[in-house]
Amino acid sequence: MRIGIIGAGMAGLSCAHALRGQGHHPILFDKGRGPGGRMSTRRIDTPLGEAAFDHGAQYLTARDPAFVAQVERWAQDGHVARWSPARLDAWVGTPAMNAPIRAMATECDVRWNTAIAGLCHDGGWRIGDERFDAAIVAVPAEQVAPLVADHDGALADAARAAVSDPCWTVMAAFDGPVPTDCDRFADIGIIGSAVRNSAKPGRTGPEAWVLQGSAGWSRAHLEDEPDTIARALLAAFADHIGAGSPTIIATSVHRWRYAKTGTSARGASWNAEIRLGACGDWLLGPRIEAAWLSGQQLAGLVGPAR
Repeated sequence: MRIGIIGAGMAGLSCAHALRGQGHHPILFDKGRGPGGRMSTRRIDTPLGEAAFDHGAQYLTARDPAFVAQVERWAQDGHVARWSPARLDAWVGTPAMNAPIRAMATECDVRWNTAIAGLCHDGGWRIGDERFDAAIVAVPAEQVAPLVADHDGALADAARAAVSDPCWTVMAAFDGPVPTDCDRFADIGIIGSAVRNSAKPGRTGPEAWVLQGSAGWSRAHLEDEPDTIARALLAAFADHIGAGSPTIIATSVHRWRYAKTGTSARGASWNAEIRLGACGDWLLGPRIEAAWLSGQQLAGLVGPAR
């Protein structure tokens, strides 16, 4: 089948790879400019050179045997490396968190900078100006319901029930090392996570930290101005570190409306009657591994080409 997939993040790309292996022809559509999604990396020019920030997911873990094997393949190809400051079984993309996604995307037919506002079903599926035998949505739960509500009410209801936590993220580059031996802090007041991004394997450039607000604080301040968010999180970080912090030479702020997903525990969804499917971490669990597994499970439900 010719299958249109909306969303070229981990779940969509995982599903596309598996579908290709089954003899199908998947084509992905993504509103982003390039690979990454919640595994994106932002680069900022500073007086001391370019600073890089993994401003979404900070690391991944692998527990399922199939995903463990996939991570080991990425490691052999130089796309990931272990990073113990997060946890003993943590991995990060190298030289940036989006490296595995970028590698997967190069082997797929992806239409970047293409936002899809709706799906039309008339026996087949129309996505944008193209026609497909089947359609798959691989986007956050909050974006699933508007796409599928006219076609699969049960799927839309499941997506509405899987509410994601938001996350405000502040990226800060410094003119020298922040005075702490720790490369990662968790749950320090309003900060859910603080990571010395420049300490991750394969990173270059000046001292760079990613500060992510806690879910509750981010939700309470979801509509605040970015400058207000930056001042609050940087002040909380400075209070935790204490005196002697170096000068900030560049900052950037990003709001993730759908950061840590809820879950419907369905794994994946496939409506064989109309050939409409959904995959994503919201269907399995709030981890990168879950997104990859959900894509694989959906491809299994679709089955091999006949």
